[in-house]
Amino acid sequence: MTKGDQCEIFQYDSEKVDRLSKSMDVEPFDVTAKIFKALADETRLKIAFLLASEEELCVCDVATIIGSSTATASHHLRLLKNIGLAKYRKEGKLVFYSLDDDHVKQLILNGLEHGKEGKGHE
Repeated sequence: MTKGDQCEIFQYDSEKVDRLSKSMDVEPFDVTAKIFKALADETRLKIAFLLASEEELCVCDVATIIGSSTATASHHLRLLKNIGLAKYRKEGKLVFYSLDDDHVKQLILNGLEHGKEGKGHE
């Protein structure tokens, strides 16, 4: 941190501070942090992107696309399911995964779009 990115005096907007301080108690930061932590893994982000691109995918197809074993793909998919990003259904001997809802899909697609803009490389 350099001096140029700090306030030179301590003066704050009490209205903003009070309003935002109250919002800190009601937002689900712990749950949201778990979501971002899960998506911080490049393999899981790739899997989430695949699920955002299709209605659902079989574990075998996910493994083939990302170039991993079915055990590895299944592990990552299970983690996404356990934190509420994905859901699954079983059909005979096959297991199909999909994203839990449209919010998750938009989060992933918006994040990747932001990455294409080069904002994360500054």
